[in-house]
Amino acid sequence: MKRSRIAMLMDFLLVIPATLIFGLRLTGRAYYLTSTLIIIELLVPFFLAFESRKPQARELVVLAVLSALAVAARVVIPIPSFKAIFAIIMLSGMAFGPEAGFLVGAVSAFASNFFYGQGAYTPWQMFAYGAGGMLAGFLFAKGRLPKNRWVMAAFGFLTCVCFVGPLLDTCTIFLTLPRLTAKTVWPIFLSGLPVNVSQGLCTALTMVLFGNPLLEKLDRVKVLYGMEEDDGL
Repeated sequence: MKRSRIAMLMDFLLVIPATLIFGLRLTGRAYYLTSTLIIIELLVPFFLAFESRKPQARELVVLAVLSALAVAARVVIPIPSFKAIFAIIMLSGMAFGPEAGFLVGAVSAFASNFFYGQGAYTPWQMFAYGAGGMLAGFLFAKGRLPKNRWVMAAFGFLTCVCFVGPLLDTCTIFLTLPRLTAKTVWPIFLSGLPVNVSQGLCTALTMVLFGNPLLEKLDRVKVLYGMEEDDGL
């Protein structure tokens, strides 16, 4: 396993969760500090992944453009809890690999909250969206799942409902409940289910309508700029 993969797994399993817990213990506007720390932490495996082949600035520009597109997909659609941001994050991971999916997800969550308002939930959104993009990269960029529009739509829906959404609901639990019990935790997960389903439906619809055409264009960009993924997980 290459060191970029090891660094990414350590980030995902140890460092970022520890940063989130550390952020919960701080007061005031500490979420800005936590968000910045997470961005720095997720940049480490990203740059390690490209270190061996000396990436050019245009490759970073591509990921910056994808992050901006993901922000626009969240801001432009006026329907609450019906945003296409996660579809763009998924496509980034599918086209350029887990590191890129994680980076685009975390950065777009942080940047889009300048329109919706930063808060203690921001680091959790960065972590949840980044983890979802990374998962898409692991499963699709490596060929473990086919890049079929219906498979991508099903994956997007299930990931929103069963993974990204519950992670964000967990943030609500830690921020609002003074004491954790089954009677207090489950109502929060249940109340968040309609929001997660709505977000999952938007993601699935986006993948059905635009998933394959956007992937084709991203694949052309990858070939044009030589953004070939390294072997790993």
